[in-house]
Amino acid sequence: MSDFDDLPILLTVSAAARILGISRAAAYRYVESGVLPSKRLGGRIYIPRDRLRELVETA
Repeated sequence: MSDFDDLPILLTVSAAARILGISRAAAYRYVESGVLPSKRLGGRIYIPRDRLRELVETA
C-alpha cells in the first residue's frame, strides 16, 4: 500500500481506526490489548505508521 507513505509518521487512534475500518472504541481496545501497536507521547496515544502498515500487510 503506497498510500501509507502519504500519512504522517504518527497517527492518532481515531485516524488509525478510520484506516482499519473499525470504531474508535475498538481501536482503543486493540491498543490496550497490544494488538494495535502504539506509542505514548505527552499523555496521548499514537500509532506508528510503519507498524500499522506491517499489521495491515500481515493480516
